[in-house]
Amino acid sequence: MESRNFPQPDSRLAQLHDWLASLPPHLSLAPASLRPASSDASFRRYFRIDTADGTAIVMDAPPEREDCRPFLHVAKRLAETGLQVPAILAEDLKQGFLLLSDLGSHTFYQALTEGVDEATLHILYRPALQALARMQQARCDDLPAYDAARLLDELSVFREWYVEKHHDTRLSSAEDTALTEVLATLTADNAAQPTVLVHRDYHSPNLMVPQTGGAEPGIIDFQDAVAGPITYDIASLSMDARYTWEEDRQLDWTIRYWEMARAAGLPVGNDFASFHRAYEWMSLQRNLRILGVFVRLSRRDGKHHYLDHLPRVNAYVRQVAGRYGTFRPLMRLLDRLDGVQPVNPLDPL
Repeated sequence: MESRNFPQPDSRLAQLHDWLASLPPHLSLAPASLRPASSDASFRRYFRIDTADGTAIVMDAPPEREDCRPFLHVAKRLAETGLQVPAILAEDLKQGFLLLSDLGSHTFYQALTEGVDEATLHILYRPALQALARMQQARCDDLPAYDAARLLDELSVFREWYVEKHHDTRLSSAEDTALTEVLATLTADNAAQPTVLVHRDYHSPNLMVPQTGGAEPGIIDFQDAVAGPITYDIASLSMDARYTWEEDRQLDWTIRYWEMARAAGLPVGNDFASFHRAYEWMSLQRNLRILGVFVRLSRRDGKHHYLDHLPRVNAYVRQVAGRYGTFRPLMRLLDRLDGVQPVNPLDPL
């Protein structure tokens, strides 16, 4: 292995190479070609390796930190619906290694940052919306419940990491009470939505550009799938934490998804206005959590590049919170955190 690929000492590399060398010859692997492919917000990382037929992906998931079994379970469930997910070529759960088929080298996010025109956006995102509607038809009765208790518990990162640590702020008693009430109202509403399979991060970094234009994307990083609110994943896609989409784009994709979901018999209701309100509230919940998670990734795990996305996510939060009177206490808190001068209602406009 060339040191330029792995500049830091790595205790698992020898273990990984030994495992690859033990795999059946018919896989036709070239171990010396192993090189980094990507990492994510967890302790997992990915490598690409050459084969006689092309390339494959190696997942390294340290077993003391990660469990590969949910990935295998959800991969099988999604493959049963015909979605494009990695095939499992080899596995070693004890050591935390998986060998997967390679769905391509380009994510939607990479394509977006390199620049795509309007026609290409349609070619990429319309099939992604269709894939989402199909994914939500998969069985989810054996997945963890993304219920009110879990949704509310996850929002603690907003208070602890974004408010208290990132802004070095302590809430007054009145602010604390008001925020608690707002988050409880938000969570109860979102938890009451119909339940489907939820990817949890159905957005540009986890969608692979297909080999054929107009085909559905490859879907990755689905190991944290749960049974939860039906609007969660369309909110993830339309208010992408890694790439800014303006409201007109968000609305267009939400309408298209709603129409596809209705045609598929999914429980989205016949009134788009009601569905859109539910989608916005779900996006607010998700983005409040992300504000806290991104700060935690920076401060706890040293992944400081996540802070670059805070302004975008904060803008998404404000977009929704500013539209509904229920969230006025939240807007007042955000204004204080961001140093925005409160508006005096007696001042002339």
